[in-house]
Amino acid sequence: MSHESLYEHIYQSVKMIPRGKVATYGDIAWLSGNAKMARVVGNALHRNPYPGVVPCHRVVNSQGRLAEAFVFGGINRQREMLEAEGVSFVGERVDMQQSHWKIK
Repeated sequence: MSHESLYEHIYQSVKMIPRGKVATYGDIAWLSGNAKMARVVGNALHRNPYPGVVPCHRVVNSQGRLAEAFVFGGINRQREMLEAEGVSFVGERVDMQQSHWKIK
């Protein structure tokens, strides 16, 4: 699979995350066919050419932490976007018990 087609597959997987839920980088890697490529998912989302179409703000790490280098406005913007969709937080992290999209 080429680099571009892998990224497109990742973007399609991210588009499946429902509003008000989050998935982890590992979840998206698993959905995209290789559970060990979580870093590749992060790289793909950092280069997301479809902001507003691919909801990369809905992808967090396995502990519910937000992306410190969120490309589309920084970590505070990512939190604002998630809260606007009804995602719950406990301190600085997403409440994974409440807001994690169960895909497996």
